[in-house]
Amino acid sequence: MNMPSDYLPGYERARAVDPDVTSRYIEHTTLGDPEADELMEALADLGSEGSRQVLQLAMDAESPADLRELPPVVRDFFEEIAVPPDWVDFAAYTPGIRMFHRNSRLVLGAMVGGTLVEGFSTNISKSFFITGRVRDQGVRRLKQNNRHMVEIFLPGGMQRSGDGWKLSVRIRLVHAQVRRLLNGSEDWDHEAWGTPISAAHVGYAITAFSARLLKHLRSLGAVFDEEERASFLQVWRYSGYLMGIPETILFKDEDEALRLYDIGTLCEPDPEMEAVAMASALVNSAPLIIGIDEPEERQRLAKYVFTISRALIGNKLADQLHYPKSPTRGVLAWFRMQERYHRLLYRLFPKRVQASSFSRFTSLLDASGYDEAGITYALPDHVHAEESSRW
Repeated sequence: MNMPSDYLPGYERARAVDPDVTSRYIEHTTLGDPEADELMEALADLGSEGSRQVLQLAMDAESPADLRELPPVVRDFFEEIAVPPDWVDFAAYTPGIRMFHRNSRLVLGAMVGGTLVEGFSTNISKSFFITGRVRDQGVRRLKQNNRHMVEIFLPGGMQRSGDGWKLSVRIRLVHAQVRRLLNGSEDWDHEAWGTPISAAHVGYAITAFSARLLKHLRSLGAVFDEEERASFLQVWRYSGYLMGIPETILFKDEDEALRLYDIGTLCEPDPEMEAVAMASALVNSAPLIIGIDEPEERQRLAKYVFTISRALIGNKLADQLHYPKSPTRGVLAWFRMQERYHRLLYRLFPKRVQASSFSRFTSLLDASGYDEAGITYALPDHVHAEESSRW
């Protein structure tokens, strides 16, 4: 096996638990996304504006006929992904959509304080740190991430014409472009880290966004049944497929997702400097995402997010990420009690439910990256964010 050197220690640990999943994970650390990578190479000759225009036409195509005038590699790519796999059942997404919006007040907290921090504790942090996508342009990048999540959980969002579908594919194309830029950069250590934004890392990330996020939501007091749970996972599964995750490492159900997450965590090296920097940037960006920029209030909220995050991810990982010391005993219990109080209040005063639902949804929109001109299909054109055109 052509194993990146960073994974040698973790490979032995993980193989003792599950050799099959371990081998599969390690194999995917050296794989990218051949179809999207080929597309990026073809679009490179068109320049930034030319590639944006072509992608805009391809994304907005309403029928195969709309793709006929586009370059063959673009036409083939979009014709293939326009057809959902046999396992996609759009009608089954309704319970997951309902659950997402009912618990939307908790989703961003669980994502920022738990899921994203855990993801950045792995070598996933390398590409983000080198490019500066979160370090230098954190608020915009995180708002774009939030918008993708909101759109995939809107009715019809995962249909070919839906923004959830388009944003999932956009992420795939951005990954391919960044991979192309990093492959040509001296900053990337292929021997130690494998392929930039590898299939293993995207497959790992989707398990965190789905199964791991459910765990954190439950810890914060979210309420959902088994049907909603399974439906939520399937929305993320299809989004992951559209992001280019090969089915050889794309989960089928929650048990498989959690297994891949656990084995991937064992395979990954301990958090290094990049992970520490990314976790700190993420937590400190949280107040800005929701519009708090007054220094003292921002500092107060960031301290609170660090406390909640430590309780979610555990003391060991929090210490590895150089979190400030804080007690966690009773933190999540208090948070859950407050959530139960809110639910009880809404039951006692039903007229407040509609206003509250509207408030929660608009708050979620405020924390999402909505551009008045619509979704942009511009791509980064430099490996470092500060030297790249806006995208």
